[in-house]
Amino acid sequence: MADANIHVEVAYALPEKQRLIGLDVPEGTTMLEAARLSGIAEQFEGLDLDKAAMGLFGKVVANPGKQVLQAGERVEIYRPLKADPKLNRKKRAQEKAAKS
Repeated sequence: MADANIHVEVAYALPEKQRLIGLDVPEGTTMLEAARLSGIAEQFEGLDLDKAAMGLFGKVVANPGKQVLQAGERVEIYRPLKADPKLNRKKRAQEKAAKS
């Protein structure tokens, strides 16, 4: 009997360009494997799947190379943050306090 396939999606977005790729992968495929199989890295210059943070439906997954996908799941590849949100909030608070 042949291995069953499941349908998953891989998503990545930049401000000027977004891709959502649906593909069928063998059961037991990990998030990282699905991202590679999707070919999405070839569509975005500089996208390094081995270093990119990934998640499922908005929840970051610590080790995408070990997270096995279930049918219907969407792998989200996250861009690195340009600035730490906590530091930005702290800076704004300090600026506001300085004006008072």
